[in-house]
Amino acid sequence: MSTFGSLNTATTSLWAQRRALDVTGQNIANVNTDGYSRQRVDLRALGGSAVPAFYSTSTGIGSGVSAEDVIRIRDAFLEGRGHTEHGNSARLTAETEAYSLVEQAFREPGTTGLQNLMADTWRGFQDVANKPEDPAARGQVLKRLETLVGGLHFSNAQLDGQWQQTRENVAVLVKDVNAAADTIAQLNTAILRATQGGLPANDLMDQRDVLVTKLADQVGATARTRDGGVVDVVVGSVTLVAGGSASTPAPPAPAAPRGAPPRIVTATGGLTVGVSGTAGGQLTALTSIIPTYRAQLDDIATGLATALNDAHDDGFDLDGVRGGALLGSATGAITAASITVVLTDPRKLAASSIGADDGSVPGNLDRGNADKLAQLGTGVGSPDTTYRRMIVELGVQSAVSQRNLGIQEVITGQVDAARESVAGVNLDEEMTNMLSFQHAYSAAGRLVSAIDEMLDILINRTGRVGL
Repeated sequence: MSTFGSLNTATTSLWAQRRALDVTGQNIANVNTDGYSRQRVDLRALGGSAVPAFYSTSTGIGSGVSAEDVIRIRDAFLEGRGHTEHGNSARLTAETEAYSLVEQAFREPGTTGLQNLMADTWRGFQDVANKPEDPAARGQVLKRLETLVGGLHFSNAQLDGQWQQTRENVAVLVKDVNAAADTIAQLNTAILRATQGGLPANDLMDQRDVLVTKLADQVGATARTRDGGVVDVVVGSVTLVAGGSASTPAPPAPAAPRGAPPRIVTATGGLTVGVSGTAGGQLTALTSIIPTYRAQLDDIATGLATALNDAHDDGFDLDGVRGGALLGSATGAITAASITVVLTDPRKLAASSIGADDGSVPGNLDRGNADKLAQLGTGVGSPDTTYRRMIVELGVQSAVSQRNLGIQEVITGQVDAARESVAGVNLDEEMTNMLSFQHAYSAAGRLVSAIDEMLDILINRTGRVGL
């Protein structure tokens, strides 16, 4: 290698170390930037020519260093694992929130819960049994019954409101997903053009990865890498983003709470999108969690009305007339939303078990049927037992969901920590690299000075012996 060749080697070293220092400074500057992946200069030795020639030979020492490429430090396996775990965590979070809201709808335990309202109703019938001739006792039990019916209406309205709000949240989320998918498609196009033109695209890739992680949280999306730095985004079995084009899922159509279960479909073709993440948890709430407890609440209302009406029909009121229905519905079938108190006159309350005076006790003052009504809250098949079984089941499912969420959060945290250890900026490491590149730059500068002195002696002092 000639002396001037050594100068070129030193120059490439100066340029490479300066470029490495610039990248280190970029890493330090973005240590707190969300989604930023640390970068490294790909330093490669420039070897000597291995091609034989007639009039020139290579010493094989090399001609310096190349620092053309700046690579982004990422682990594709950890990224894919992170997308999966984030989707699972978001889904469990949505389901746990749904169970929590269902629990709030029933207000248990508490003085306003249905359990306490039913207990008050049975105590009211017991007061009538103690004083069947007292109009106040008869009137108060009807008021307590109206309060119980109001509690059923309130719980049903809460569940219906939760269903409607969740469906609206899904619609808003789908619109957000469509916007993110369009942006990812645009970034794919920009990244492909930059890659083909030999331009850096690391920052564009970081922006795209942030959006892909966001889609993993929202709908359980995963990414598949293609040539040119492009990724396809897949949700379930549907490709949401393919290169520079994006398909747009349609939000679930408005429907009544008791209508067909909502689903997310593609805008073109109407294919069902098997989502996970937040949308998956919300769809589970819409199709399973809320409808299940709403149906059980309807069953409780129906069972309560059946038990009270059958028992009341066996008794007689103050006028000796057989009792009719206590509870009914203006729309036909009795549900938690339609149940009403039919009886409004306290004299019509069938507290007596006998319809005529048998000479021993006045029929209208007998308390046998009132006592029977008061005992409806006990027994295996009583409305109270059915309601308590439902509340216990709700509590168990809510606790299981919370436990699963806690476990999933630990897993997600571990995966995120592993991703951060690879892609995150470590200031201690960057400081070490900065000092290393700084000393290398200084050494390359000293090499330039040494070569300069050699050339000065060669050019200006050769042949001037003794001067």
